[in-house]
Amino acid sequence: MMKIERLPLTGKKASKPLDLALTGMPAPDSIHSETTFKPKGGGTYRILKTTEVDTYEDNPAANALRDAVHGVKTPSMAAVTAAMKLTLTKRAAKKKPKGKKKPGKKPPAPAAGPDDFAGTARKIAKLSIATATPENFTDVADLIATLPSVATMVKLKIPTTADSDRVTQEERNVHVTAFLYAASREADNDFHLIIGRDPGAGQEMYMTMELSGLPPSGSPAFPALKTARSAYKKFFGAAKLPGAGYNFYQPPIPVVIDGSLFFDATHSTGQAPGPPSLKSRMPTIWEVHPISNIELG
Repeated sequence: MMKIERLPLTGKKASKPLDLALTGMPAPDSIHSETTFKPKGGGTYRILKTTEVDTYEDNPAANALRDAVHGVKTPSMAAVTAAMKLTLTKRAAKKKPKGKKKPGKKPPAPAAGPDDFAGTARKIAKLSIATATPENFTDVADLIATLPSVATMVKLKIPTTADSDRVTQEERNVHVTAFLYAASREADNDFHLIIGRDPGAGQEMYMTMELSGLPPSGSPAFPALKTARSAYKKFFGAAKLPGAGYNFYQPPIPVVIDGSLFFDATHSTGQAPGPPSLKSRMPTIWEVHPISNIELG
């Protein structure tokens, strides 16, 4: 076993030695801080806060995290902390109106709230729940084995516009018993959960499952998505929720998830989602999205 007593990124002494041989650990030089988490339901976990972000993420917080550590031998903790406090959402500069306001012109749509879905890609599909009978899985590997290949899905030429609805292959609901290894929050207000096999299963395997930002309150999916999101936030509490940088959990947290399968057509080319240290063991860009029910611990 390889254990370290100081965080390589900052030189700060860890509260107790970190075993880098444990399943699902982040890159050691990405850990900028750690904290102990004791949820009300029992158990004790270490939250390893990292500078790992999805490589395609382009928002103030993610970009500032990259700038704080890129090419720097000993990153400034002040710069990392400042990056973590930045907004995840790009804000357009305000423009002063020219001339008089035209009568009858509609005001701009209000900005999304902190729990509202703020994205556009495949919005209809992401904010809908399939109607199929749930399929039960007790191993993420077994679920992944049932998924159509990326090549098969790419041939469907699924549009990534906001009005892109579910295709036939996505009309599946699943009930998954697994473990939460890492999580982050993206600019569209989705929480990205990295879900994997039992740490004692041998070969590692992970996939993304997402707690979506919320649809309008009149949406059929709103009650379930709000309940799931609230349960997740309640489990961690505001101070322990992830931001742009992935939080990793040791030991991984037991989780039971219900949700609908979703093919991430947006990332069928280029960089796939996931924290860099685990992506080599994430064999699919299929997701469970949205999560319609979650039980943690």
